[in-house]
Amino acid sequence: MVLILETVCLCLAFWGICYLSTGTDEKNLKGLSAYPDEIQRRVKEDPILGPQVKTVPPVTRFFSNLLLYTILLLILCFFIRENGFLPNFCHVLIMGEILNAFDFLVMDLLWWRHTSRVRFSGTENQPELYQSPKNHFISFGKGIAMFFIAAVVDGLLLSLF
Repeated sequence: MVLILETVCLCLAFWGICYLSTGTDEKNLKGLSAYPDEIQRRVKEDPILGPQVKTVPPVTRFFSNLLLYTILLLILCFFIRENGFLPNFCHVLIMGEILNAFDFLVMDLLWWRHTSRVRFSGTENQPELYQSPKNHFISFGKGIAMFFIAAVVDGLLLSLF
């Protein structure tokens, strides 16, 4: 029961953070890698926004997210830890993969692709530019691997306590 409650709270907190991190061109630039390739190209070519684009190598982004979520899930699952690796691994994996599925299905495919909040100036009236799910599928796949690794690490750490 606690696992379900923590997972729901985590998903809601994640949505809240994503919502607060969008709404202006400057805020939206932070998540530019999630945008369809055409939008990324337009933003990088824009005389005002282009110079503000900060490129983070995908490997760096993956490992920084891995570290963040490994620590976060370790803290959340610390309160429901059990003896042995397997139950702790399963708790972390369930929580992480549900968050990943929530991000993909609810946040990316339902909300993100249809809200004007994530649109850049000059493309507000072109919602079709934001419809490609390609980068969301790629992120979902990376999330599966990332949360599996986090579950292994956290499962080991939680079984030591």
